[in-house]
Amino acid sequence: MAMNSIITNIGAQVALQSLNKTQDELAVTQKRISTGLRVADSRDDGAAFAVAERVRGEMAATTSANEQLGGAKGLLDVTRSSLENVSSSLNKLKEIVVKLADGAITTEQRSQYQTQAKELTNNVKAFITDANYNNRNMIGTGGTDVKVVINSTGGNYSVAAFDAVTNIYNQVSGANAYTQGDAAASLTMTGKIGTAVTNTLTTLNTFGSYSNYVDTQISFNKKKMDAQESGMGALIDADLAKESARLQSLQIRQQLGGQALGIANQSPQVLTSLFR
Repeated sequence: MAMNSIITNIGAQVALQSLNKTQDELAVTQKRISTGLRVADSRDDGAAFAVAERVRGEMAATTSANEQLGGAKGLLDVTRSSLENVSSSLNKLKEIVVKLADGAITTEQRSQYQTQAKELTNNVKAFITDANYNNRNMIGTGGTDVKVVINSTGGNYSVAAFDAVTNIYNQVSGANAYTQGDAAASLTMTGKIGTAVTNTLTTLNTFGSYSNYVDTQISFNKKKMDAQESGMGALIDADLAKESARLQSLQIRQQLGGQALGIANQSPQVLTSLFR
């Protein structure tokens, strides 16, 4: 049996509870729409937020690793470019030394070829000593190995330095003074020109491998971050289409709840009219 009372208004209490619940749900929906996130902070879903924070940390660390790899890529690209120019100069030098190995050339011709050889050996040295990137030279004298950070866990990849001054330039630095016999001897596989060419090509191959590894690692890191971002989005992103529809529904419920509360609050006034 319903109790008619002006002290305890059950209908108003129920209406108010329902309205408060609707407003709480409306606040949650509005937060999701404004942030675009289902889990914007630890109050929304502590476990999901903790996972998202860990993934964000890993992504930040991977981004930092890729930045460092970008620096390594620049260093390797400069080094490879220098070695390619060295190789080109050595090929031209070999052409000149072949002429110096010819005993039939005149003294004047030999002098001219020796001058050309001097210019080419100077070029070789310049290409080696100018292979600088961020104050580091991987093929100059005194170069040191580099350990490049490659991922978010601090893993590294070693890039070995090569003394191209000793192993390439010093082999050919005296080409401008070659006699016919010196020139002929230098052209063999174990001769000075042959050794310089072999060392250059071997080093080019090595640094080409380094570059390929770094490029592959950069690409992998980018794909990894894309996958992490996608997974995190599935975990914490809000379904905005769903939330939009829910917002409209809650707004209607809020209006109806307010009307129901207003009607419930009029009940005591009906009772007081009985005493008139």
